[in-house]
Amino acid sequence: MLTYCAIAALLALIIVLLVMPRFLPFLKKLKFGQTIYDLGPKAHLAKQGTPNMGGIVTALATVLTTAVIVVIVGIKLGWSFSLDNALWPLLFITVGCMALFGFPDDYIKDVKKDHEGLKPKQKLIGQMIVGLAFSWFCYWRLGSDVIIPFTDKTWDLGVFYIPIMTVLVMFITNSANLQDGVDGILSSVTVVGMAAFGFIAMILGDAMITKYSGFENPIYRIFPTLDTAHDSWFTPIAILCFALVGASVGFLFFNHHPAKIFMGDTGSMFIGGAMVGVSMLMKCQFLLIPICFTCIMSSVSVMMQTAYFKYTRKKTGTGKRIFKMAPLHHHFELSGMKENQIVLMYAAVTLVLCVIAVLSMRQFY
Repeated sequence: MLTYCAIAALLALIIVLLVMPRFLPFLKKLKFGQTIYDLGPKAHLAKQGTPNMGGIVTALATVLTTAVIVVIVGIKLGWSFSLDNALWPLLFITVGCMALFGFPDDYIKDVKKDHEGLKPKQKLIGQMIVGLAFSWFCYWRLGSDVIIPFTDKTWDLGVFYIPIMTVLVMFITNSANLQDGVDGILSSVTVVGMAAFGFIAMILGDAMITKYSGFENPIYRIFPTLDTAHDSWFTPIAILCFALVGASVGFLFFNHHPAKIFMGDTGSMFIGGAMVGVSMLMKCQFLLIPICFTCIMSSVSVMMQTAYFKYTRKKTGTGKRIFKMAPLHHHFELSGMKENQIVLMYAAVTLVLCVIAVLSMRQFY
């Protein structure tokens, strides 16, 4: 599996490096530039007009690489390409998040020149549709339990699984979108986070295969419906994770500060869908907390800021703020940190937490 994952990462990287230099002039010619709001950090005003929607290349490189390698490997190993193969739900959650509310939002902003993009209600409806459908599939295919980290036990959510997972899909995709506010920040944490998810998929896949060697492993009890010696479930997940790692590394060549292109909602929603999707397909939803910690804190900081401002305005008549600006990375920016410093800090924090997340699955080694 490691060989397939390495090939996926390298191929996705090459695709982005080859396509992006040709895609950039195309976007500039069509004037698909990012609109910078006056309410944001003043230093960002210099980024006005920077090409947007670069996430399309990242997404297409990831999807194309994953599909090609999974099909080749599947034919070689004699896989069934029914719903027993994780390729289909992976493509649904990632492409669905990108196509239903990521790309349309960028299109309205950059092509139609409507700064508001999709209305919040329209986004929520799209996210709810994708989240509900994907949650139902996971419930039907895998059951309603989730793995408790550092143990070989699970927590059965029962009838609450579908509504909770639907909200989770909406929350993580929005969190990834909020994280994308500093040059290179989302790409950097994606490289680290998806590598962690990829290693976890490899661990679970190897554990599943030992089922047929006579070695007892708690993985069999947790995934009783995945009865395949060829592992057409965890291998596609690992391949997509490392394909996204390679594509994100390639994108960083153009997105690091000062960015030549922005990811846009197209890319951030795709990444958010990939993060929450692979976690649900592996029953590792709790590991979103450490692996996607910085993304989650972006959302939490916005909610804290909004709630505190409304509370203090109601009490005193003057709204007060906890942070200089939300999401949290803008607070650090206005506190004097440079964009590259913020990116390095976020990547370092994510790396430490991802190591802990991977170690939390050691009971399946």
